[in-house]
Amino acid sequence: MKDSKSLVNKPSTFRPYSRRAAEPVIKLNALWLSDIHLGSIDCKAEYLLHFLNSVQPKVLYLVGDIVDIWALKRRVFWPESHNQLLQKLLQMAQSGIKLVYLPGNHDELFKDYHQLQLADVIISKEYRHQTLSGKTLLMLHGDQFDSEVCIGRITARLGDHLYDVLMFLNRQLHKVRRRLGYPYWSLAGFIKQRVGKAQQAINSFREAVVRYGRKQKVDGIICDHIHQPELTEMSGFIYANDGDWVENCTLLTETLEGELQLERWNEQLGRTEVLKRFAWQRQEQQAA
Repeated sequence: MKDSKSLVNKPSTFRPYSRRAAEPVIKLNALWLSDIHLGSIDCKAEYLLHFLNSVQPKVLYLVGDIVDIWALKRRVFWPESHNQLLQKLLQMAQSGIKLVYLPGNHDELFKDYHQLQLADVIISKEYRHQTLSGKTLLMLHGDQFDSEVCIGRITARLGDHLYDVLMFLNRQLHKVRRRLGYPYWSLAGFIKQRVGKAQQAINSFREAVVRYGRKQKVDGIICDHIHQPELTEMSGFIYANDGDWVENCTLLTETLEGELQLERWNEQLGRTEVLKRFAWQRQEQQAA
């Protein structure tokens, strides 16, 4: 059995990214992050630290599975990069950035603190964000819809173990690609896109989330849980999944112009690239 202490704050060559003076801080109205999975060997903490040092949002939403308690129960893994990332998130809250934390299934122990403001962090199961264009977005993690997509607790646990195997293969491929000078690429995402049952589960999840959002009389919903980044408009209703930081390295932002952007971290560029944009004002002007 491995000594768990050797996996906690293990010395490494990791050094956090420091923004050069010439690089402007990107100011945002809102930033959504989820499924960071601190405590998991697959967490891309270094990439996220690099990104967070380059932005200044007015409000930061953590949409679940920030700390992977499931993974920590199996094996204690907490390298320095995970420690620095957690400290960075707390520093952002202390600096005046509004930080709202919506626990997921991997950090469900924090759900007991629903509606509690702990230090500079607001904890809530659901939360509503008012966009600059006056629209209301409902936020939740998404694990509450497992039963609607025929995923029970035991099946979810089994799926989590199978996902671990897939992510192990993902790690091995990344090591080879890095030695050859290639950037990070998600094998897990590639496989999920080509497995029929995976796509069926993703579609069922989306339908359940959108159905719930429409019942809540909001203009859109932001979630994650299934690690499938997406920004889709459906007859005026927005479905957004901000992705994860174990597989896709994606996030969602609202710019100071009120535009929603789904972004992915680009290792070679050292910054994010926009995958998709949506602006209500622009859409409404075109419709008029």
